[in-house]
Amino acid sequence: MNRVEGIAHDVIQAAFEVHKILGPGLLESVYEEALCKELDLRGIGYERQKGIIINYKGFEIKSQRVDLLVEECLVLEIKAVKEIEDVFIAQVLTYLKILNLHLGLILNFNKPLLKHGIRRVILIPAKQ
Repeated sequence: MNRVEGIAHDVIQAAFEVHKILGPGLLESVYEEALCKELDLRGIGYERQKGIIINYKGFEIKSQRVDLLVEECLVLEIKAVKEIEDVFIAQVLTYLKILNLHLGLILNFNKPLLKHGIRRVILIPAKQ
């Protein structure tokens, strides 16, 4: 198992713990805060609400925020919605491209079983 896959596994285990204790039905911000506490307890490093700059033809036009950037290699998008929508996947793919990373997770805590709310998002590098 490579480093990012190991980190993804550990993050998913932490998310299961949060979901086991809190269950579905809360705000995304609550799950984000609880997951950060769980990552702290497990010694997993992260940056919360990590700002990233969008460049357009050399101009900085907007700053976006990634919910969590874990160990500088894994993008996490926290959701509490009915279903994971295509726009969320596109959002994570864009974050991965900007950050030059390859793996992201969308964690939708608004499911009775969290395993039904986890979506892996993989950016496959374009061939040169």
